[in-house]
Amino acid sequence: MHPGHEHETEQFWDLTKLSLFTKLKTFTMTQVIGYQEVARKNGTTFITLELAGGLEMVQSSKTGNFYATIRKCRIPSTFDANIAKMMVGQQLPGEIVRVQSDPYEYVSPTTGEDMTLQHRYAYRPAGSVEHIGHVPSKDLQFAAQ
Repeated sequence: MHPGHEHETEQFWDLTKLSLFTKLKTFTMTQVIGYQEVARKNGTTFITLELAGGLEMVQSSKTGNFYATIRKCRIPSTFDANIAKMMVGQQLPGEIVRVQSDPYEYVSPTTGEDMTLQHRYAYRPAGSVEHIGHVPSKDLQFAAQ
């Protein structure tokens, strides 16, 4: 270290630490976990990809207990089932977000509980404010497999 430059070196390290913390960005990833052929009301079909977000803890409003869950949604695609099958396991930068919706009835597959929900989940690509895949299930019908 050169005499008289001690302060500059100390200042350099402070700036380095600051820039490491201020420039640190986290990227949330979603993963393609499945696909399904879906029929529109007009009879035409297309393939949707099922996406899953990261693990999160949620507290039950009835019991107060916490449980682990993931958010899932479906997004439309332009390819056939063979290509969709190859996409399973791929990761996409973005997140699964909660989107307000009209109320609808939902039966929990694990508890059998009948609930009225007012939200759905949609995919939001990293860096975007728009979301994809918010299609009310009443407007779709799953095709026979």
